[in-house]
Amino acid sequence: MNLAKSTYYYHKAVLAKPDSNESLKARITDLFHEHKGRYGYRRITAILQKNFPINHKKVQRIMRLLNLKSLVRPKKYQSYKGKVGKIAKNILKRNFKATKPNQKWATDVTEFKVNGEKLYLSPILDLYNQEIISYEITRHPKYELVGKMLNKALDYLKLHKIGRNQLILHSDQGWQYQMKQYQQSLKDHKIRQSMSRKGNCYDNAVIENFFGILKSECFHMKKFESVDQLEKEIHEYINYYNNDRIKLKLKGLSPIEYRNQSLS
Repeated sequence: MNLAKSTYYYHKAVLAKPDSNESLKARITDLFHEHKGRYGYRRITAILQKNFPINHKKVQRIMRLLNLKSLVRPKKYQSYKGKVGKIAKNILKRNFKATKPNQKWATDVTEFKVNGEKLYLSPILDLYNQEIISYEITRHPKYELVGKMLNKALDYLKLHKIGRNQLILHSDQGWQYQMKQYQQSLKDHKIRQSMSRKGNCYDNAVIENFFGILKSECFHMKKFESVDQLEKEIHEYINYYNNDRIKLKLKGLSPIEYRNQSLS
């Protein structure tokens, strides 16, 4: 083989040694499957760094060797049907940063399809920590989808004794948010309404990002046989998202952990 004797014995000795990354590979694999394939190398690195220092490039390299990677994100449901009511001003103006909880909320509707049937999800997200404050799931995109979600959010404010004079609730120009009863409910509870500009999804980018995460990490992770099965999985995922799923922008904490830490 025209191989130097020293080179041969060096590689023979190296191959005889146990894999120094064996335990790390096992831990990365466990974390990946524990979160059902939802975590990429950045979040897995953040978890590992809580116990020992490790470079994200090493984690990325190992995950490539193990063929551990997440899924792509799909398109969203469009609820705009023209002007059917009053269009609110864009108060938010892409200023997605909030300095405290329940200062700025965002909402939208997204659609799922399973075996010819549809399911609609309408959540409210707190821009401070990306926590889902309330949500509603229905089979049809009727006003009750948004109305019930809003009522749950108002109950949340009452339960936590939160003042509402400074709260902004932002959405797109979907027909539900133009309805008189929706706008009157906001007015009665002194919540300022804000709407994105027409056809500009970037004005509501944070809730769009949540839908992308939800569909990548929940909807596209398995094959669903019915919308009932999917609805059950969405309930479980939102609970997981709020309480257990860490976010790097939140210092490696879940949304509720971050909120509780900031309040304490």
